[in-house]
Amino acid sequence: MLAWGFSVLGLIILLISGDALVKGAVNLSLRLGVPALIISLTIVAFGTSAPELLIAIQATLEDAPGLALGNVVGSNTANILLVLGVPALLFSLDTTQCAPRVTYLFMLFSSLVFIALAATGVFDVWQAAILLALLAVYLYKNFKDATDQSVTSECGMVDPDDELEGADPSLPSWKIGAYLAVGLIGLPVGADLLVDSATEIARRYHVSDAVIGLTLVAIGTSLPELATTVMSAYRKQADVALGNVIGSNIFNLLAIVGVAALVDEISVPRDFVHFDLWIMFAASLLIAPFVFLSWKIGRIGGTVLTALYVLYVLSVLH
Repeated sequence: MLAWGFSVLGLIILLISGDALVKGAVNLSLRLGVPALIISLTIVAFGTSAPELLIAIQATLEDAPGLALGNVVGSNTANILLVLGVPALLFSLDTTQCAPRVTYLFMLFSSLVFIALAATGVFDVWQAAILLALLAVYLYKNFKDATDQSVTSECGMVDPDDELEGADPSLPSWKIGAYLAVGLIGLPVGADLLVDSATEIARRYHVSDAVIGLTLVAIGTSLPELATTVMSAYRKQADVALGNVIGSNIFNLLAIVGVAALVDEISVPRDFVHFDLWIMFAASLLIAPFVFLSWKIGRIGGTVLTALYVLYVLSVLH
């Protein structure tokens, strides 16, 4: 029970620290005169992925590659089946105003590239370079679309007229410093605590660290997105949920694994190449009708997505 408690504590520390780091970095950047658009595309995007990134790096350094990859692959699967499924099951999810078609195709392409690289058996420096190059293309396209007034931005994309999340012009300097300190100290502490306790749980129940990454850690790091989407659906403001999930999945694949592989090589468990990565890709294909036909994700659709996620988790744990 102690290991479970420490894993929950580590997850809570990670989520609080990640939020604090984003707030601190956003306000410091604004204070230094960095344009809000640049902050949105870089600091906010990377900051919200900081918990997953620190988990991947820590797991890689502690020789738990299954945990590092499991968190990314499991989070992407959970983002589609769980983060979209549960809110649709409860309230239905109106995505008719959201058609991130180009971004969705880029996510599918990134997924296939990721699977091809995983098939080499390891993520090393050259695989990381490919992933980060794709990330640079994605960021450039977002930046170009957001600054080109003649381009209609896709949902989930950065809008330069939107208020920057976490920005507070009246925030005193000492609070900015405090937020940064909490983020920079808390993230590695939380990641270390979560990775250690997760590997202990894996040993105790005689399962692989990959299984823990695909289930416990992946679900835990997807909880903030799930809570946000549920509240948005409840308030009938979920038009950007689909775009945000797609953008989050792109970042998970390209940024988290790309950066972590630069720190140390990540070996790929065979089960990932044969099963989990293809489940992730199949889940991505499931939302094609909602993207290209602008279908509303009703309660039936939500039930199917959620049920498929439960079946996937059960198959992983079996």
